[in-house]
Amino acid sequence: MELAKLIVLAHLVAGTIALACFWTAGLAKKGSPLHRRVGQVYLLAMVGIVLTGIPLVLQVTGRGQPVSALFLTYLLVLVGSGTWLAWRAIRERRDRAAYFGHMYWFVAALTAGSGLAMVAFGTQVGAVLLQVFGGVGVLGGIGAITSWRRSATDPKWWLKEHYGAMIGNGVATHIAFFGIGLRSLLPGVDPQVLQLFSWFTPLAGAFIAAWWLNRRYGRAAAKTQTSPPSSQPSPVPRLNT
Repeated sequence: MELAKLIVLAHLVAGTIALACFWTAGLAKKGSPLHRRVGQVYLLAMVGIVLTGIPLVLQVTGRGQPVSALFLTYLLVLVGSGTWLAWRAIRERRDRAAYFGHMYWFVAALTAGSGLAMVAFGTQVGAVLLQVFGGVGVLGGIGAITSWRRSATDPKWWLKEHYGAMIGNGVATHIAFFGIGLRSLLPGVDPQVLQLFSWFTPLAGAFIAAWWLNRRYGRAAAKTQTSPPSSQPSPVPRLNT
């Protein structure tokens, strides 16, 4: 098998695993062994998506599709940022200063800067899709500042950071699934309609999920323990850095 086809296959396999794990972890009881273990697999699958996505960007660029390559690069930035933050929020849940360190601000600046560039480019070429999803990155950068400010008085900051990042990754996972699957399932539908549905439906779902999770888990509870006990195993593998 050619290397290019092998990379595409690996990307699809990682995406399929990520989609299955996203819903398994999402429907499992939060903090349960199933939730933690499947969450580990999900984050590893997302790392695989990013790593295989880099050569895909080069392939798209080589085919003379710079706009698609630019947008795919931006999506990899979002996915990579979300994966990093979701893992770090759990790993450093007892050390707020470590989480909101230099790497956090680098990721926030990279996300916001990339989003701003996409908004500017989308405005220049008249592409609403690029403008909207570029705005997601800009809002992510602003949200990073807000989260940092509120975390000083919010014992559940780590939980909000974790599920916020996971929701963002879920958007990317479903965009890829809809973008590929719907074209095969509904070949007679206008491609433009399918594209808009593929991109904006997961985004709308993300806002609903964030609202629901904030109502369910985001309220501070003064008399209840909000951080996991020290005996509880970390839901993601701790890497030696």
